Amino acid sequence: MSLLTLARDLRRRKGRERRSLFLAEGVRSVEELIRSDLAVRGVLVTPQLLESARGSALEASISARGINLEQVSARDLATASDTDSPQGILGIAETPEHDLMSLSTDGNTRLVVLDGIQDPGNAGTILRTAAALGARAVIALTGTVDLWNPKVVRGAMGAHFRFPVAHAAYEELFGLLDRDGIALWGAAADGEAIGDAVAPDRLAIALGNEGGGLGDALRERCDRLVAIPIDPGVESLNVAVAAGIILHQVRG
Repeated sequence: MSLLTLARDLRRRKGRERRSLFLAEGVRSVEELIRSDLAVRGVLVTPQLLESARGSALEASISARGINLEQVSARDLATASDTDSPQGILGIAETPEHDLMSLSTDGNTRLVVLDGIQDPGNAGTILRTAAALGARAVIALTGTVDLWNPKVVRGAMGAHFRFPVAHAAYEELFGLLDRDGIALWGAAADGEAIGDAVAPDRLAIALGNEGGGLGDALRERCDRLVAIPIDPGVESLNVAVAAGIILHQVRG
C-alpha cells in the first residue's frame, strides 16, 4: 500500500484504530514529530514545499532519521489532508500506547479528564495547555473526540509526541483514582470558586462537554465542583480557556 493510500485511510477514526497509526499534518507538526522518539512510517511532501528553505531543512532531518519520504502533487496530498489549505506535508507515525493503569502518579500529580469534549480544536488546545502547565496526562472518556484526530494533533502542536494521552471508560478512570488516592474535581458553573479551594497533591480535573457540561456519571463521582468567577454579563468561558485557568490555579 502506498503512503498516500494509507494517509487517506487514516483520516477516519476506524482506520487509525485498526492500524494504530495517526497523521501529523503541517510543517510545525511534522518538525515536532521528526524531533520526537516516535516511530515514523513515512512522510508525504509536495515539491513546492521542498523548494522552500524550511522545507529543505525538514527534508534533511527526515533523511537523517532514515524515514521514507515520498513526493506527491499538491492535488493528491489534498485528498489525504484534513485542512482547507494544506501546507504541503503529512507525516504518518505509530500511535504510542499509554495504558491507563500504568500511568505514573507518584508525588504531585495533575491529570486532565475530558468528558464528552467534541471540538477537535478545543481538545488539541487543552492537550497543549496541560503539557505546558505540568499535568501528568490527559484522559479522554467515552464520547470525547478521538485525541489522534488530525485536527487535535495539529492543535496540540507536538504535545502528543512527548506527553501521555489515553482513552478510557468511566470504570477504568474510577479504578485509577481509587487505586492511587487521586481526588477528582469537576469544572462546573455551580461549583465553588476555584480560588477558594486548596488543591491536594494528587488531583484530576474533569472538563465537560462544550454545551452540556459534565455528564451525570462523572459529576456524581466528583469530590468537589469548582468554577471560575466571571463577570455576570458573560455566560461562560471556552472550555480550553477554562482548562488553562484551572490548571494554572492548581499547579503544584
